[in-house]
Amino acid sequence: MNSVNKVILVGRLGADPEVRYTGSGTPVAHFRMATNETWTGKDGNKEERTEWHRIVAWGKLGEICGEYLGKGRQVFVEGKLRTNSWETKEGEKRYTTEITAANVVFLGGRGTSTGQEHEELPQPGTLSADNTQGQAENYSADEDVPF
Repeated sequence: MNSVNKVILVGRLGADPEVRYTGSGTPVAHFRMATNETWTGKDGNKEERTEWHRIVAWGKLGEICGEYLGKGRQVFVEGKLRTNSWETKEGEKRYTTEITAANVVFLGGRGTSTGQEHEELPQPGTLSADNTQGQAENYSADEDVPF
């Protein structure tokens, strides 16, 4: 039986995306996204929990996210979980889990981006990584990544 690795999130960006480039010139956008959950506790008081998610978008999708998304912008992200590991200078093994975006839908307003306003900003619309999705899987560890 096949397994499924799919994540769907709707939330707001905690900071402007950071776009970097691999040694071969492939754009990679990294951004943090918050999702909130609210409920009424046993004592009748409203309670809230915020979860922070690391999002990575490759290729043209990453480039567009870096250009148009900003802190506070509400987005829908569809992708898959990926855990990466590395070793610190002290020899300790570290792990991070992030979502590799396959689709991004811009929701709501522009948020409070610290960059200049873009008049051509796509209003609610979908960006897809269909033509760049394989780049993350085909990434070589020998390739020079600036982060």
